[in-house]
Amino acid sequence: MSTGTPFGNRVEVLPFIRTLRAYKREDLKADLRAGINVALLAAPQGMAYALIAGLPLRYGIYCAAVAPFLGAVFARSPFIILGPTNATSVLLLSAFGAMGLSGPEKLQLLPMLVTMSGAFLIFGAMLNVANLVQYVSRSVITGYVTAAAVLIIANQLRNVLGIELQQTSSTFVHVCAETLSHLGEMHPSALLIGTISLLVYLLLRWKLGTLPNVAITLIAMSLLARWLPTRASLQYLDAVDAGDWQVTLPRMNFGDISRVASASLAIAVLSMLEGVSVGKSLAARAGARLNVNQEVFSMGIANIGCGLLSGMPASGSPTRSALNWTSGASGPMASLFCGILCAAGVFLVGPYIAYVPKAVLAVLVICIGVSLINRRQIRIMTRTTRADALVFYTTLVSGLLFPLDVAIYLGVGTSIVLFMRQAAMPQMVEYAFDTSGQLTELGSAQARTDPEVSIVHVEGNLFFGAAELFRDQMRRVFEDPNLRVIVLKLRNAHHLDATSVAALEELVRYAEGTNCTLLVSEVRPDTMRIFDRAGLFGVLKKDRIFADVAENPTSSTAAAIRAAKGIIGSESARVSIYADERS
Repeated sequence: MSTGTPFGNRVEVLPFIRTLRAYKREDLKADLRAGINVALLAAPQGMAYALIAGLPLRYGIYCAAVAPFLGAVFARSPFIILGPTNATSVLLLSAFGAMGLSGPEKLQLLPMLVTMSGAFLIFGAMLNVANLVQYVSRSVITGYVTAAAVLIIANQLRNVLGIELQQTSSTFVHVCAETLSHLGEMHPSALLIGTISLLVYLLLRWKLGTLPNVAITLIAMSLLARWLPTRASLQYLDAVDAGDWQVTLPRMNFGDISRVASASLAIAVLSMLEGVSVGKSLAARAGARLNVNQEVFSMGIANIGCGLLSGMPASGSPTRSALNWTSGASGPMASLFCGILCAAGVFLVGPYIAYVPKAVLAVLVICIGVSLINRRQIRIMTRTTRADALVFYTTLVSGLLFPLDVAIYLGVGTSIVLFMRQAAMPQMVEYAFDTSGQLTELGSAQARTDPEVSIVHVEGNLFFGAAELFRDQMRRVFEDPNLRVIVLKLRNAHHLDATSVAALEELVRYAEGTNCTLLVSEVRPDTMRIFDRAGLFGVLKKDRIFADVAENPTSSTAAAIRAAKGIIGSESARVSIYADERS
């Protein structure tokens, strides 16, 4: 089976031509089987996700047909099946609620929102932004998915109870308040059919886990509902007429663009995070590589297609992608077959959707929501480090209190701030030569070998975020009245930039005012080039800079110590090098 290994990391405008040229007849059977399996799952999931987003069901089914078809044309791997997903559906619901949109106005703005999301994704793929996904903490994703799952469950309870609200709320708090205020309007028949649906679905999963149990449950419960004496009081889904499938051009005006820009960007970011995470996970299991920028590009094209063809936002589906791969898909052709079969299903099955009670689909959506709450992942995120726990809880709580696009931004922002804070804390430890001549860390209770000489080892990043902390910590070292010379070891200091060089220059001048001399040892060649380009040699003389010697790591600092003895006029102290003794 072909693994769909990408051709480098560049984005191809139309990779499908190369896919067709390399396609083998023996792959057709496997791809067709995978396409059928995924289509049987994609169609009912499309309905469920449209219900989650508060949209007519046709938007989810059209997306389930358009997205995998276009994804196959513009992608190169079998690892990502595009279509509506839980994450994007809940975010769309939350965004509409935050904008106060409902009914016709919501549907009028949807094409612009989805199309703009696609444009953001294409732009990001062209700039290789997809590679930056690795810098977003997994805690953000886990916190968001958990909040989304809770919101999904809360939002669908009204359909299970048969309660009809004027509009779907955007936050967990509002959903709970609205549902509780309408409990008196509950219909027992909806609760009964919902309870039976839950039992049937769980039984099918237990006994026949490999079958398309969502579709089977929908069909079985639709037939059962026809025999219920209280069937007239049930609320049913709307039929989908494929004859109404039409092109939906976005309204091109600045007001609409500015109104949906934030939500479009949030959906694009979430789609990228979700899709790339799914693709990388499956590619790793298959022992293949994934051209993430190509996959994000295809995701962008698919979203533009959905925006123009009455669809909702598309991302990489975890369940359908895994099913596609485990079904033996050889490449993107399986996704193409899935899209064609879903489109055919719209024409063949669309009118019969009107026989499905809302409570049945709502129960299946709740089951999907419950499956998203990964207790093991939550345990890892909350118990590994305090920073991970803070990011997780920030994303989770903000996702419950505010619209989910706000939760995405707060979670990612918190993650970046904590990362920068950690990266911007270089470790500075004072060293001394022990009796064997080896440099060792100086304990708090130990005295220096030479009270007038301090050897400071700097380890970590010295970019602009760490420069000020580095300078302030070094100034505190200079405050020791006994010190005459400070040897600064830079072998393990990385990512120096203009700000850190400026801070080092300030330290040199500060040292001159305190009658102390600053020597710099173990300066790597790349650091030496930075010093040269920045003109630091005009302030810090070259005889006070000691280049690193890779073959003998301690010789540079030993040379600096000899220079320090000369500066303070003490040549009697012994300076021995452990590396020299071994040679």
